[in-house]
Amino acid sequence: MSKVFEPTFESLYRYRCPEWFRDAKFGIWSHWGPQSVPMYGDWYARNMYVEGSPQYLYHIRHYGHPSEFGYKDLVQLWHAENFDPEGLMDLYYRSGARYFMSQATHHDHFFNYASRINRFNSVDVGPHKDICGLWQKAAAKYGLPFGMSEHLGASFSWWTVNKLADKEGPYKGVPYDGNDPAYRDFYHNDFEHLDDLKTVGHAPWYTANAKYHAYWLSAVKEMIDLYHPDLLYSDGGLPFAELGKAPTDDPLYRAGLEFLAYYYNDGARIHGEDSVVYLQKDRRPECSRIGTLDVEKSQLTDISPEPWHTDTCIGNWFYDVRQKYKSPAHIVEMLVDIVAKNGNMLLNVLQKPDGTIDAQAQYILEHIGAWFAVNAEGIYGTRPWRVAAEGTSRVDPAGFKEAKVDWMPGDYRFTCKGSSVYAFMMAPCEGEAVLRSFTERVKGVELLGFGHCEFAQPFGALNVKLPARLPSEFVNCLKITL
Repeated sequence: MSKVFEPTFESLYRYRCPEWFRDAKFGIWSHWGPQSVPMYGDWYARNMYVEGSPQYLYHIRHYGHPSEFGYKDLVQLWHAENFDPEGLMDLYYRSGARYFMSQATHHDHFFNYASRINRFNSVDVGPHKDICGLWQKAAAKYGLPFGMSEHLGASFSWWTVNKLADKEGPYKGVPYDGNDPAYRDFYHNDFEHLDDLKTVGHAPWYTANAKYHAYWLSAVKEMIDLYHPDLLYSDGGLPFAELGKAPTDDPLYRAGLEFLAYYYNDGARIHGEDSVVYLQKDRRPECSRIGTLDVEKSQLTDISPEPWHTDTCIGNWFYDVRQKYKSPAHIVEMLVDIVAKNGNMLLNVLQKPDGTIDAQAQYILEHIGAWFAVNAEGIYGTRPWRVAAEGTSRVDPAGFKEAKVDWMPGDYRFTCKGSSVYAFMMAPCEGEAVLRSFTERVKGVELLGFGHCEFAQPFGALNVKLPARLPSEFVNCLKITL
C-alpha cells in the first residue's frame, strides 16, 4: 500500500472519497433489528424504560413491566422467520439502488452477526441467523457495494434509563431489569454506567469512559475483520467527541481515530487504495475532511465541493404501525435535489419483525424503479453542473423535517456528464419548458423516455417544446447537449 493511514487527523486528511460512491447516487438501508418486534417505532429499547412515554405505556400493557419483561426478553421474540435477503435485494436493485447498507448494531447493543465479544447477537439469540452475512451475500449477487452501520457509540449514555425505576404507580421504586447482575454485560454495567449520567448536555455519542472506548473499538474492528465493508456508517460524529473542544485537541477521539485508520488500511488491502467510504455526522471542517459527511433526514442548500450523503427513511427508522410513508414522488424529488448538490441518498426500507416488507413499501419501490428506468442516465455517474438549481422553490434544510416542496413550473435541478446537462423538471410544464441558466449554445435537446424535442434559444432563454404526455409520472428530465 502506497498510502498507509495513521490514527491522526493529519494522516486521515489524505483520504479521498472513491469515484464508485460518487457514481452510485442511491442506496437502500436495512435499519432493522429486535426493536422492530413491537412494530412501535424508533428508540423502543430506550423509551420502554422512560416512564409515561408512549412506548413505555405500550410495553407495560402488551408485554409487562420492564422490571419483569425487559429488553433482554424482547430480543428473544425476534425470529426473522420470513427473511428473504435475495428476494429483497432483487427488488432493491430493480428500484434503482446501487449500494446497500445493513445495520450491524443499533444503540440497543444487539449485534446482527456472529460476534465473539457480545453474546447478544443474531446468531446466538433470536433469529439464529447471520443477518449481516446474509445481506452481504445477497448484495454481492447483484454487484452492490456492501455497507454496515454502527450506532454503538451513543449506546453507553442512551441506555442509562434502564438502570432506573418508576417514580409512581404500582411499581414505584422497583428497579428496571437494567440492574439485573446476570446481564451486566448487555446493559453496559461492566463500565460503571451510572457515572456517565453527567453526559447530559453533550453530544449523544460523547462519553469519557475509557473502558467503553476500548469495548467500542473492539466491536467495530470485529465488524471490519469479519465483513470488510465497502461503507461504514457511524450514527453520530467520529466517537467520542466533547462539545466545545476543537477536534484536533480532543483526546477523546483517540479510539475513533484508531478505528478509522484501521478501516482505511483494511479497505486498501482488501479493495484497493481509497476504495471505502466512512460516513459520519460531525459538520466541523476538521471532522468532515476525514470521511464523508452524512446529513440525517435533511439536505444541503447548494452544491458542496466535497461529496456528501443523506440518510433518510420511507417512514420511521424502525417499523411503526402509526407512521405515514413518504410518497414515491417525494422520495424522487429529494433524490434529484440531493444529487444536483453533489450528494448521495440512502433510503431505509422498513421491515417487519419477520423480515418482510409491507405492500405500501413494495409499491413505493416499484414506482421509484419505474422512474429510474426512464431517468437513470441523468443520475448515475453524473456530477454537479455549475449551478444546482433554477427557480424559486427551495427545500427546507432544517433537520428531521423533510417537508414535501410545492414545486412550480420553472423549478429545475441540474446534473451533468460529459457534454450533456440534465435538467430535471421538478413540476410538470405545460407544452413548453423555459430555462434561463444556459448562456452556452445548445446543440440538441431530448426528453428522456421520449426522444428529440424541438427547441429555440431566443433572447437568452432556452425554450423546449414538450409532448402532450410526459414519460414519467413525476420529475421528468431533459438531456441538453452543449
